[in-house]
Amino acid sequence: MLIIPVKEGEPIDKALKKFKKKFERTGTLRALRKRQAFIKPSVERRKQVLRAVYKLETYGGEQ
Repeated sequence: MLIIPVKEGEPIDKALKKFKKKFERTGTLRALRKRQAFIKPSVERRKQVLRAVYKLETYGGEQ
């Protein structure tokens, strides 16, 4: 649970900004989106390999 201390007379916008920043840092939303759909481990590995090949071709390697 996130606790955001709000000082007396502090604008709600500032408190909301603090909350959003703290919420983003915890990675809660990212974890929820990841759990939304199951991806088979073989598909995930294949995706990583394709990304690595693309990066190697794009940003160099042995020339």
